[in-house]
Amino acid sequence: MNRLVIKFLTLTAMLLGLPLLGVMLKGDGIQRYLEFPPVDQFIPKAPFSWIAFAVFLCLILLVCIVLFVLCFKAVLKTEHTPSVCRFPWWGWVGCAMLACIWTLAWNRFKSMSFFQEHTFFPLWACYIIIINALTYRRTGRSMLTHQTGSFLLLFPVSALFWWFFEYLNRFVQNWHYSGVQYSAGKYFLLATLAFSTVLPAVLGTSEFLMSHSWIKPGFGFTIPVKTQNPRRIAWTALLIAGLGLGMIGVFPDVLFPLIWVSPLIILLALKTLFREDHLLHLNSVDHQQRIIAVMLAALVCGFFWEMWNYWSLIKWHYTIPLVNRFQLFEMPILGYSGYLPFGLECAVIGESVQAISLKWKIRN
Repeated sequence: MNRLVIKFLTLTAMLLGLPLLGVMLKGDGIQRYLEFPPVDQFIPKAPFSWIAFAVFLCLILLVCIVLFVLCFKAVLKTEHTPSVCRFPWWGWVGCAMLACIWTLAWNRFKSMSFFQEHTFFPLWACYIIIINALTYRRTGRSMLTHQTGSFLLLFPVSALFWWFFEYLNRFVQNWHYSGVQYSAGKYFLLATLAFSTVLPAVLGTSEFLMSHSWIKPGFGFTIPVKTQNPRRIAWTALLIAGLGLGMIGVFPDVLFPLIWVSPLIILLALKTLFREDHLLHLNSVDHQQRIIAVMLAALVCGFFWEMWNYWSLIKWHYTIPLVNRFQLFEMPILGYSGYLPFGLECAVIGESVQAISLKWKIRN
């Protein structure tokens, strides 16, 4: 538990302190970066660049083509495995509720105007119920029914987890919200409720994907990675990630991807420094499969996030430098690549939550 506290405090200090330090050294006042609720858009954006678009596209396609080929081969190799249970009654309840709330979110019924401001949480609560029901149908188990403690703990952890990204976004302003304006207290409460669904949705979807047999033959290999001094590599990675965080407010047009990459590097570096196992130990077959599952899960959730957002009353918009073109819903098409490292971050946090729940069970 002491290790967990040290890692959390280190991560918090780096994520909160370094971007502020960077803009202070630049000579900017910090008040506008700390505005709450965040309203003002004061960071100018670089215009669309075909060169930048092409470079990002090539890098993303390299990763996506490899994933697609491996997934396609895996599906061809795999025989269908039947489900072990019927779709549970509570899953049907979730489906019925989702249909009602989805209809409410995308329409403007005058009599329901109050509820239309608050459809994000119930939409995703229904999604989480349904994805757990699908997993239960395939395996007879799910996080909701068989790991209830860990499942419930994910909600408050998820809210805190996403608030860090909201904070980092102030230094690059890649997205902002429109709709009804709230006081600071009400904004915090409603946003916290909405953010609490992120981890349960992504990790629930990952568990559902892992229940399919195709992922095992497709990714049942290991990549032997041997390093002479992993702790030295971890210190170097920590230094580079910290430097990047310090510079995101200074060069937001170039370094904006680091708000997704740097937290992941810090998390993995801290685990390595404490000699703890983590998801990206590529010499484990199970880890390989979970990596693929959680990245695909984040993409699946990302699609639903962007789709449900598009016609909602309160929504977010993107202003991403250099590549802000060819939108699928509100998101520029290349922006979906950010869900891949985000999925890994969700998995690493999920590992910590599971470890806490396990220790709690043992002590009690």
